Amino acid sequence: MTLDELIDREAIRDCIHRYCRGVDRADEAALRSSYWPDAVDRHGAYHGPVEGFFDWVKAAWATGPRNIHHVGNILIEFRDDGRAAVETYWLAFQRGAGADGVVRQVMMSGRYCDLFEKRGGEWRVARRVVAYDWIDPQQVPEGSDADRFGPRQPIGGSYPDDPVYRIGQP
Repeated sequence: MTLDELIDREAIRDCIHRYCRGVDRADEAALRSSYWPDAVDRHGAYHGPVEGFFDWVKAAWATGPRNIHHVGNILIEFRDDGRAAVETYWLAFQRGAGADGVVRQVMMSGRYCDLFEKRGGEWRVARRVVAYDWIDPQQVPEGSDADRFGPRQPIGGSYPDDPVYRIGQP
């Protein structure tokens, strides 16, 4: 393995992590930075150009959901054409109101099956297919987040209010 390949692998991992921050923290800039503008995403009920996926996500953000994504195994296979096939295992916890206004909670697990392209020295997703391997609808907890979290403060939130955006600030 060459030093350049190690650098490329780390850049791909960073991109995957930016995606998770973007979707979980309602950080549109981070989310957009993980895809090429002409990317295609097949993500559950959505399948089409990434711009439509962004609109779909922004509509979900407007309902004030609570999301958290964890990524685990990341297998990166570089191709002879300069692209990379990347399989990323993920675990997500999501709670929010659906189109019908009913709040639901679900734990899901699966894999991002991505085609990454390097353009201008930067790796991003060109095509994504989300494979779902586990879905577990859960009981929505009663009470407010403040009641459940108690003294465990601060509670994670959306951009720009989440503590991650104030690292190093007093």
